[in-house]
Amino acid sequence: MRAKETVFMKILAFTGAGISKQSNIPTFMERPDVREKLFRTFAEHHHEAYNEVIRELKANMNGAEPNDAHFALAEYKVPVITMNIDGLHKKAGSDALELHGGLPEDDEMDKAWALHNKPVLYGDPAPNYAKAYERTAELKPGDVFLVIGCSYHTAIACDLRDVAKHAGAKVIEIQEDAAHNVRKVLEELTRKN
Repeated sequence: MRAKETVFMKILAFTGAGISKQSNIPTFMERPDVREKLFRTFAEHHHEAYNEVIRELKANMNGAEPNDAHFALAEYKVPVITMNIDGLHKKAGSDALELHGGLPEDDEMDKAWALHNKPVLYGDPAPNYAKAYERTAELKPGDVFLVIGCSYHTAIACDLRDVAKHAGAKVIEIQEDAAHNVRKVLEELTRKN
């Protein structure tokens, strides 16, 4: 008689602005005045106005701390793909794949308009998109693609959900109260495993 093999599911998290909302970072949907300036053409033609927007974003994010959703993903060692530029996953201890880069360092703020991947702007290539597609395509039936705080307003958000479904993974959406619900879902998933 063969011993029963234990098969462990893989969990991959995909996060958007909704996970950081409870860390007091407004979403871009709530700040269209900021979002409309995050285009490469705007940065190239309005250096000072663009730099000011980046300074405002950085000031808002500098005081932010990870919430329990960020910490739960790190504690459960769930790989993370994020659309966020706030750095909260890394601050919580996750090695997150940042699709849209991060923010400039303090000594780069005067030339923020000329930087690439700090953050990735509309109109810029997004070098980590290919890695995100690859990681998501590696999911198998029985695995879980955990979508946390992601709208359907970007092509990558829709595409990665479709790639996960096509791979046979179960897609679980947490769109509300991520700071409380992520840990609950992770506890339930690992209990079943």
